[in-house]
Amino acid sequence: MVRVNRGRFQMGNVENDKSAFDWEKPVHTVTLTYDYWIGKYEVTFNEYDTYCAATGKSKPSDAGWGRGTRPVINVSWWDAIGYCNWLSEREGLKKAYDGDGNLLDKSGKVTTDITKVEGYRLPTEAEWEYAARGGQNSRGYKYAGSNDLNEVGWYLDNSGKKTHPVGEKKPNELGLYDMSGNVMEWCHDRWDDSYYSQGPQTNPTGPSSGALRAVRGGSQSESAPYCRTAFRIGGTSTVSGDKLGFRLSRTVF
Repeated sequence: MVRVNRGRFQMGNVENDKSAFDWEKPVHTVTLTYDYWIGKYEVTFNEYDTYCAATGKSKPSDAGWGRGTRPVINVSWWDAIGYCNWLSEREGLKKAYDGDGNLLDKSGKVTTDITKVEGYRLPTEAEWEYAARGGQNSRGYKYAGSNDLNEVGWYLDNSGKKTHPVGEKKPNELGLYDMSGNVMEWCHDRWDDSYYSQGPQTNPTGPSSGALRAVRGGSQSESAPYCRTAFRIGGTSTVSGDKLGFRLSRTVF
């Protein structure tokens, strides 16, 4: 995992891209007051299959594209947090989620304070975008690490409409791979298309209610606009598919 130093950034459609959705606005300043870890790569089939073997969970389909170091696909939001909790407990950390998908602090109490959560979890939307933009090292690229998507991401025009092993493209300014393309990534936050205009601007963790969860990053079967660092959309938490995967995050204590 890669450590991301705390900081402040402009979140949303800062490039004023004409292909952007209304829910990428308004552009707003977000402050993250804590350091955090985020996965250098998307979670792979190798990693997720180990979890399935250890717990007796059925392995998700690879859509015929292969397993190994390709990003795991066909996982729901609930599948992703199940992996997070399993990994936390395996490494002696307090798990990050309860059975209802609420965050837990180190004492096992429900919290909305992300700085109190010890275990592995999904990144918040703010963490994801700040990291994708390069954190304090950001050079203001449209995609995660470049203005040329072919350099950094697998998407509709170059992927053959299938996933590829993680880390084959160039990383972004923080050394993170595949944050634009390959698979769309589940985030922790519940989804509200008006959240940017009403949510907190310090350590945001998403709305308090809602059936959908935020998804970021574009995929192997998406066109370039969906792979922008500002792109966001909501997905039903129980749904899986060959476009959907995830990467890990964890608060630094």
